[in-house]
Amino acid sequence: MAKRNEIDLSSKRITVTGGSGFLGSHLVEALKEGGAKNIFIPRQSEYDLVSLDACKRVAKESDIIIHLAGKVGGIGANREKPGEFFYDNLMMGVQLIEQARLANVEKFVAIGTICAYPKFTPVPFREEDLWSGYPEETNAPYGLAKKMLLVQLQAYKQQYDFNGIYLLPVNLYGPNDNFDPASSHVIPALIRKIAIAKKNNAPSIEVWGNGSASREFLYVKDAAKGITLATKFYNKTEPVNLGAGMEITINDLIELLCKEMNYNGKIIWDSSKPNGQPRRCLDVTRAEKEFGFRAKTPFKEGLKETIKWFEKNVEY
Repeated sequence: MAKRNEIDLSSKRITVTGGSGFLGSHLVEALKEGGAKNIFIPRQSEYDLVSLDACKRVAKESDIIIHLAGKVGGIGANREKPGEFFYDNLMMGVQLIEQARLANVEKFVAIGTICAYPKFTPVPFREEDLWSGYPEETNAPYGLAKKMLLVQLQAYKQQYDFNGIYLLPVNLYGPNDNFDPASSHVIPALIRKIAIAKKNNAPSIEVWGNGSASREFLYVKDAAKGITLATKFYNKTEPVNLGAGMEITINDLIELLCKEMNYNGKIIWDSSKPNGQPRRCLDVTRAEKEFGFRAKTPFKEGLKETIKWFEKNVEY
């Protein structure tokens, strides 16, 4: 990691789209710790980034754009609204990158998705395997829309020498996560489900799939640190995984959560519902090599913090 390439964040106008969301709120704190003094968070009510005009206004006010904003959700939400997930995510990213280029924005940091990887990617996922097959069907429209931003940034580097980087964070979890049952991801969804079952003295909980699928999880504060380091130090066009380099089955995850939350009920698997991608675990060597990022939070410790935040802040 060459210090001479470091961007001094203190002198830059940094826009974080989605900056008031789950990852965004932690990223803003990490950027401040990294020296940033001028951070702009465009609110959706005033800046609907599906609109070209909003993208123009954001780009004109920015030296660096970190694009987190997106239409996101779990398997259920992706199955219900695949068209919206494709169109909204594609238009937000494509238009914002083009307007950033036209406005001479110094650096664009696109946050991709692990859903962009092929369904049967060899484990651990290496960045070179990103194009070796079609994504898992339930979230392919979302994953492909996000992957097009990588293509755009690489093309813009080639033609315009535009400085854009593309990061691929694995499934995130932590304080301030989305616990809405209609759109939450696996850890917050399970925490809420277990908490309700415990509150109602329910003898069992029902979970989608059969528990065999595996996932990797990255604590959100670690992810925010990784994005900040990449913003400061990384300027290449190759995509970079952000992960913890661990893997756990959904079955083992539920058992761990039940233990941490003192719930002793039965787990009933609804195998008529999809598992999603069979396995997810990242090769994280490129991030460490290129900008010195390695996740530091032990998984069990991160879960404890997430459960604690949920119990204090979420009504259920």
